[in-house]
Amino acid sequence: MTGRPERDQIWDYPLEALREALINAVCHRDYTIFSNIEVRIYDDKLIIRSPGFLPYGITLEELYKPHSSTLRNKGLAEVLYDTELIERWGSGIEKIQQHCLDAGLSEPTFEEYQGFQVVFRKYVYDEEYLRSLNLNERQIKAVMYVKEKGQITNTEYQEICATSKRTASRDLLDLVSSGIFEQIGTTGAGTAYILKGPYRAKHFINTLLRDY
Repeated sequence: MTGRPERDQIWDYPLEALREALINAVCHRDYTIFSNIEVRIYDDKLIIRSPGFLPYGITLEELYKPHSSTLRNKGLAEVLYDTELIERWGSGIEKIQQHCLDAGLSEPTFEEYQGFQVVFRKYVYDEEYLRSLNLNERQIKAVMYVKEKGQITNTEYQEICATSKRTASRDLLDLVSSGIFEQIGTTGAGTAYILKGPYRAKHFINTLLRDY
């Protein structure tokens, strides 16, 4: 609620990131393959897949750091640049990552699977995804607890995980550092931890609807 007559529209995924991923798919796909660019929408993720793999000379690992742009379709890339749909070569991946981080989402993943694809994930945490983040079993249990209850304290963490206060504090600090939890309140008994980003707002709305 903002005080204005209209509500603020919160998208599951930042539109700027989706736009950039689609432009990249159009610009860099392999047009010798008679197939289509696909947008697949699931409950917990959105995938944009383009025909063909990365151009020769570029690896998946290099995408996550500054890299040169290898143009497969030079003429098309120049048209997109002239129409200002592309601002500078080699900046698309970095912009997609930053838009997602600014929206409170995890960075998308880039994969070569039946072509090249970008996978955007919501903050709909499941155990499989949490394990892929190298969280321990205590932390996974805590995240699932917060998904249901809305927040967790250090004392609650100790109880549900059967662990010491020191271990609970270290685990919770790791969850905050990784961007999964956000600390609210001051030190001591007034401190609690909630999920960071869009999932927090969705949980709050769902709680209101359930209570109503």
